[in-house]
Amino acid sequence: MPLSAIARRYDHFLIDLDGCLYVGDEPTDRAGEALAALREARKRIVFMTNDVSRTPEEFVRKLWRLGFQASLAEIITAGARRARTAARRRQEGGAAFVIGSRALIDHVAQAGLRVVNNTEFATRADIVIVSDHRGFNYVELRVATQAVLRGAELIGLTRDRTFPMPDGPWPAAGAVLAAIETACDRVADEVVGKPEAGMYDTARDRLGEGRGLAIGDRLDADVAGARRAGLDSALVLTGATDAAEVTGVEQEAGGPTFVADSLAALVLTP
Repeated sequence: MPLSAIARRYDHFLIDLDGCLYVGDEPTDRAGEALAALREARKRIVFMTNDVSRTPEEFVRKLWRLGFQASLAEIITAGARRARTAARRRQEGGAAFVIGSRALIDHVAQAGLRVVNNTEFATRADIVIVSDHRGFNYVELRVATQAVLRGAELIGLTRDRTFPMPDGPWPAAGAVLAAIETACDRVADEVVGKPEAGMYDTARDRLGEGRGLAIGDRLDADVAGARRAGLDSALVLTGATDAAEVTGVEQEAGGPTFVADSLAALVLTP
């Protein structure tokens, strides 16, 4: 299917996952057609996500299961980058308390940090790394609070407050991070997912020269991140942001370059 006039302007597409390609386990309307059309037109693609509940390999498997072609080299997550950065900052073997999925814990361990979850040393960790997971509980909140108050560095994966699901928004990593910041009366030393620049630097390295468009469903992450990275942005209304929230923002400095009902509406010829 022919590309829209907007899509023809760009060489590269930096595409968010949750709320853009799918919501939960449901693809957004005609998203598969849109992605296939970009590939047919030989546009280069990376998928950028603040979701650290899965490894990059698991994201590839999910995308194929939902009908999207994807390769491991196209996946950029906040979790993988955080683990590498944390390892460079701390001496190898430094103690880390991690709130997050098994995938994130594995990333941190593979980066050379000593994960001290479920040990007597957890409240004396050197670094507390915070995301979200469905088993999050008060004990984790308490341990993280005690470690930070004792001097641990506090790192958040993202400030996303919620993420879209078919039955409505679910709390995301930003909500967990806010609880720890409130308990400790301080802000995180660093937050590394979108809208921070690091993920966009990684995308540029993989994509090479060319004009890029960042596409996502959040004003505070996808649109803000694209702006910081000097990229045009497109906001789709299939996820965390609805049309009412966009009213008055489009014309402001820092608003999205384009707004579309969906990825398909943005990319495909009507």
